[in-house]
Amino acid sequence: MIRLGLQIPSFTYPDVPDDRLFERIAGIAVTAEGAGFDSIWVMDHLYQIPFVGPVTDPMLEAYTLLAGIAARTSKVGLGTLVSGVTYRNPALLAKIVTTLDIVSSGRAILGIGAAWNEDEHRGYGFDFPPVRERMERLEEALQICRAMFTEETPSFKGRHYRIDGVLNHPRPVRPDGIPILVGGSGEQKTLRLVAKYADACNLFGDIPTIRHKLQVLERHCQEVGRDPAEITKTRLGPLVIGPTQAEAERKDVATREVRGWTEDQYRAMVVSGDPDEVANQARAFLDAGLDGLIFNMRDAYDLDSVALAGKALTSAF
Repeated sequence: MIRLGLQIPSFTYPDVPDDRLFERIAGIAVTAEGAGFDSIWVMDHLYQIPFVGPVTDPMLEAYTLLAGIAARTSKVGLGTLVSGVTYRNPALLAKIVTTLDIVSSGRAILGIGAAWNEDEHRGYGFDFPPVRERMERLEEALQICRAMFTEETPSFKGRHYRIDGVLNHPRPVRPDGIPILVGGSGEQKTLRLVAKYADACNLFGDIPTIRHKLQVLERHCQEVGRDPAEITKTRLGPLVIGPTQAEAERKDVATREVRGWTEDQYRAMVVSGDPDEVANQARAFLDAGLDGLIFNMRDAYDLDSVALAGKALTSAF
């Protein structure tokens, strides 16, 4: 379902005013599609998040933006990494994602998670319940969204949400519904929900961490009677690429300063180098058991860098 994705987490670009912002974002998406990326992702946030930029940096509403990207692209899958379950009633979320599926001729992916950014919730007036309740809400939302993607008039009554013979017309383009990706690496709750409900998951971390998380997921799949091969397993992480190793190392300095990581942390989390080195590092993550890789780039506004990344990474597959 996902082999190579590009996440666009920042909308702060040099010399790009607000009235030209979407044109640059669309340019990034079109360039990525042409370079071999098979999916485009945006964050579902209302404020910019730490490690990406100041909280006051521009942040666009995810599904409005994805619909605009859909109109400019023709092949890439489109989704959020990931929608916070607390931001929208799950039945409305299913309707929104179905609408994106129609607009994009069947390219929508529902990315969903338990939400974490308390500042956004407080600022926008959303309730921010304890993590246990957020996980309960996530499980109910997964059941509601799956039902609305695959059934004609589903009903559901849970502790937090309900639907009653709900209509979702027009139906999703694909007969088996819109694929669902659950984000997060929590071993007791999140990965168990992946095993029970998800078509895909998205993990974080270095190669030893990824191997461990995949082992945990496999155990959960065994417990619920699911073949783990049915689940597309991906990792999100930063990418720094340059036409030469020296240029990549120059970019590393600026990226490390923004992230605030130590050298060891940086090397564990970031794929970095010239095209050959980037391809080798990507292959190492695939060899650890992943099916797909999703990257973000600080300099994605530089379309040449996006094109170079696509060319390098597609060779890794």
